Amino acid sequence: MRASPMAGASHHLVVFFAMLLALLPGSSQLQYSQIWTLFKIQQMLNHPPMLSHWRRTTDFCGGGGTVAPSAAVVCYGDTVTQLHIAGARGAPPLPMNFSIGALVMALSRLPDLKVLTLSGLGLWGPLPDKIGRLAALEIVNMSGNYLYGGVPGGLSNLTSLQTLILDDNLLAGELPAWIGELPLLAVLSLRNNSLGGAVPASVGRMASLRSLVLASNNLTGNLPDMSGLTNLQVIDVGDNSLGPAFPALGRKVVTVVLSRNRFTGGLPAELTSSYLLERLDVSWNRFVGPFMPALLSLPAIRYLNVAGNRFTGVLSDKVPCGDNLQFVDLSSNLLTGSEPACLRPDKKPATVVLVNANCLDTADDASQHPSPFCQNQALAVGIAHGKQRKKITHQAGFVAGIAMAALAAVSAVAIISFFAVRKKNKKGVMVRPPGTMGEENSSSTSGYPSKMFADARYISQTVKLGALGIPPYRTFSLVELEAATDNFENSFLLGQDSFGEMYRGRLGNGTLVAIRSLKVKRNQTSLSFTRHIETISRLRHRNLVSALGHCFEYDLDDSTVTQLYLVFEYVQNGNLRSRISQGTEGRKLTWSQRISAAIGIANGIQFLHGGMMPGLFGNNLKINNILLDQNHVAKISSYNIPILGEAMKSEGGAGSRHHTESPMLSDKTDIFDFGVILLEIVSGKPVTSLYEVEIMKELLLWAVADDDLVRRRSFADQEVSKGCSDESLRTIMQICLRCLAKEAAQRPSIEDVLWNLQFAAQVQDDWEGDNRSSDGSLVLSSSRVTKSARFQNEQTRSGREKECEVSSARGSVWLQAATEDGNFETACNTGRRQAEDERY
Repeated sequence: MRASPMAGASHHLVVFFAMLLALLPGSSQLQYSQIWTLFKIQQMLNHPPMLSHWRRTTDFCGGGGTVAPSAAVVCYGDTVTQLHIAGARGAPPLPMNFSIGALVMALSRLPDLKVLTLSGLGLWGPLPDKIGRLAALEIVNMSGNYLYGGVPGGLSNLTSLQTLILDDNLLAGELPAWIGELPLLAVLSLRNNSLGGAVPASVGRMASLRSLVLASNNLTGNLPDMSGLTNLQVIDVGDNSLGPAFPALGRKVVTVVLSRNRFTGGLPAELTSSYLLERLDVSWNRFVGPFMPALLSLPAIRYLNVAGNRFTGVLSDKVPCGDNLQFVDLSSNLLTGSEPACLRPDKKPATVVLVNANCLDTADDASQHPSPFCQNQALAVGIAHGKQRKKITHQAGFVAGIAMAALAAVSAVAIISFFAVRKKNKKGVMVRPPGTMGEENSSSTSGYPSKMFADARYISQTVKLGALGIPPYRTFSLVELEAATDNFENSFLLGQDSFGEMYRGRLGNGTLVAIRSLKVKRNQTSLSFTRHIETISRLRHRNLVSALGHCFEYDLDDSTVTQLYLVFEYVQNGNLRSRISQGTEGRKLTWSQRISAAIGIANGIQFLHGGMMPGLFGNNLKINNILLDQNHVAKISSYNIPILGEAMKSEGGAGSRHHTESPMLSDKTDIFDFGVILLEIVSGKPVTSLYEVEIMKELLLWAVADDDLVRRRSFADQEVSKGCSDESLRTIMQICLRCLAKEAAQRPSIEDVLWNLQFAAQVQDDWEGDNRSSDGSLVLSSSRVTKSARFQNEQTRSGREKECEVSSARGSVWLQAATEDGNFETACNTGRRQAEDERY
């Protein structure tokens, strides 16, 4: 992620004044002990190139220690007050003999140090509490390193601290409450770490706070009330899981970034009177209600992004715009009417304007939905208002009538089947739960009218799936499932985890099924189950292991649900890994089949994200959870079952990291997981840890760095490298690298992924047609080459490193750097220790 503008500007100003002060005449000679300390720091940092000018004869206080903008030493009298050492972004971790504790101890020998910058230097380890000994510190910037653990409590002792920047590290845990008690803290930037939990209420009491940057973490819950922070100008908390309430802010804010979170409801009217507001980004949340055109005409507004929400309203071409407006994104909402004239190229040629995927009258109507789409969608989520609602109802009357008729049948079946499930009494006799039919019949339908169009689409989809041999969704009785599994005999058990078991079964009509048995928390309500079953019943797609039905088991005493059984189609042709990296000769998929499988997976992901409301994100996609049917159609089996995801979240299970992410971050998490699958599809080598992902990614970067056919074919699985088009292979490799981008925002959308995969498939088809002989077999060029010597060397080292089993992102990067010196065994042992410390 890019550092905050304020943080970057502050750094450059500090370095400028450092140079200016260092060059003033009359500078004093630095104390010998502090000269020794500076050389010790140089040694600890492994003699970085920006300090190569530091020698014994250097006059640090006379400007000799300063080389802008990467190094600066500033003195007051004979003591160091400022130290700036800035390396390159993405610098590898320092060697294994580095100690962050020893570095902090050395810095403590500079007692008057007020400003400290140690960015992009490869520092690693937990930042120690000893940093609190640097009592004079006012500005700390240690961004772009590999610092992990929590935010150290020792920082709470720095009562003079005004700026704290720890961006782009690996910090975890919760943001401590004492952070809000630092009396002078004005800039707090912790962007792109792994911090979780809620933002403490004490942040709302930071009277000096001017800039709060917490973007790209795992923060949850509502933000504290910050309306009383009169100095607050910048708040950037994008790419988290914050919400649902819009934060209370003062009217002097200049930058507000809330993108890719879980904020809901409408925007507060107070925003239209934020006359200093220059940047507002609320994109990719769950906002609904009327869009406020007055935001376009705020006097200072430069950047406005509300894309990816459900804003409604009729725009007029007479809507005014502010003179400073440079970027506007209204895309992917439910706006109707006309594009404001002030946003058109002839009015604002230098302004970037995006309005696609609405229902507006524009010069490019192909980028817009038809008007009924927005009207129906607004009605479906219950946000049509006033006269517009009447108009929508009138226009959609015929469609709604059909949908309601279909809905009546679906609702009746759902209500009856939900409570017609049998249970065992104490004697083992199946009985109906008492006193529930009438209660739910009134309440369970209350939410259905708002979803009638979704139900109509669901019915249409069910017809299509029926043509593919997937039976309609229904309710099963416990008797049926017991018969299908021989009373859940152990020989039918496929696997189990802390939430239940998975069984193979055969129904009475001979259909093979997979039955997931889930334990249920007693505090879950019938309404909650109704909502979950409604979502699960829609998990039906050609590229998903589709849900076929469900069954509840009840407790006789209080009629509560005690066990939930979910029935899925049974796919028995093995998983994707068994036909790629673990496949035997003759059973491995061809290159065309691999592309087809990748397209199938991407189609499944697209359905999970956007084919149902709400979408399912954070699906923990793995290649061994991608199953193949008899026609080699790829089917995702590991998608985020809503009720299971809820259980994982409440238990803090292994999957909770995904479930606590924001929808769009989880969307990009799925894209990363898909990139790992693509990596194995291309290379033919099993990828089982993030450590291996990093190694393979480096090799892939090497393979596509130049327009070198030899490199690409060396990286590709030798089983398919001779039978694939170079352009097709290059396209797949490039989209794979984009999916594996470290920063979520740089990963492509699933639509972008699909387009590239389909392009690769088309190129491959054309290539095979051009290279097919008269008898139908492929004619391969003799120029196809085997592995290069360099790649063989890389693979040899990769094989040794694989034995090390360091499954840590930071550990893998550190290990990769350390082994370049040839000291593999020591690096391996240290890498293991770092992985254990980090608990990645």
